[in-house]
Amino acid sequence: MGNDGGSIPTRRELVKEAAKDPSTTQVKETQTEKLQYYWAHCALSQKPLSLPIVSDSTGNLYNKDAILEHLISTNKSGQEDNVASNERTSGTIRSLRDVVEVGFKVEEEDGGIEKKSTELRLVCPVSGKTLGPGVKAVYLVPCGHAFAESTVKEMAGDQCLECDAPYSPDNMIPILPSSTTEKDRLRERASKLQSMGLAHSLKKVPGSGKKRKKDKVLKDEETPDTTKKIADSKMPPSGTGPSLSTNAIRNEGTASLTAKVLAEQEDRSKRRKIASNDNLKTLFSSSIDMSGKQSDFMTRGFSIPAGAKR
Repeated sequence: MGNDGGSIPTRRELVKEAAKDPSTTQVKETQTEKLQYYWAHCALSQKPLSLPIVSDSTGNLYNKDAILEHLISTNKSGQEDNVASNERTSGTIRSLRDVVEVGFKVEEEDGGIEKKSTELRLVCPVSGKTLGPGVKAVYLVPCGHAFAESTVKEMAGDQCLECDAPYSPDNMIPILPSSTTEKDRLRERASKLQSMGLAHSLKKVPGSGKKRKKDKVLKDEETPDTTKKIADSKMPPSGTGPSLSTNAIRNEGTASLTAKVLAEQEDRSKRRKIASNDNLKTLFSSSIDMSGKQSDFMTRGFSIPAGAKR
């Protein structure tokens, strides 16, 4: 560093050029390399893809045996111990309902023998195009048959070209999507299915119906109209407290509001009964008159009769 004949290099000498953003060509090359890898390897286990192949709501491809191992290990050790696996699956796979088995057609060698799993060549059953990074591919839910996207658009319809199973445009899932628009559409579809209590495979999620029904009941109890109906229809009998009609209300806010309304109505009812009681009216006069018989015994005082002996 000093007095040894050496030199200390400056930053200008070490950094010859400033960092540049990758060009469009470089970005496309990187995306193509990434797609080539995930078209041939499982996104979870990183092993070569082999039949049967499944896909989730994001369009990623997995080996089915890797998904089964992931679900078994998650059930045994819990979600926190499988952070790496959950990151690879984006947290979208919690059961087999969250994946669909993709019906790929594998090109066969001469003699009808399928190629090895490490050399799978997936093709469109209609057009014969090889599915991969150079051809956009989609699969249909719930049947799972895969086609080239251009083939499905040309053969416009609402039935699968292989099994004639009906499908909607929302259930046409792009395989390994790269554009932001396609990814956003898949996220919107997943959130919509979740609100409907359905999984990616369009199967019902256990317990979703009870949860939606419970939320609906709680929402109805919190509305002002329902509170008013409860207060009007469940008037307590005379001499009983408001707790008799509020025991059946589970929502605390609604129960307290109903109790308050019933207490006020009971108080007004007591006042009306007191005002209409003739016996109580005789004890008090509406006009104060201190002369003789026109005044009541509370206001006229004591007077000695004129004929009385002293």
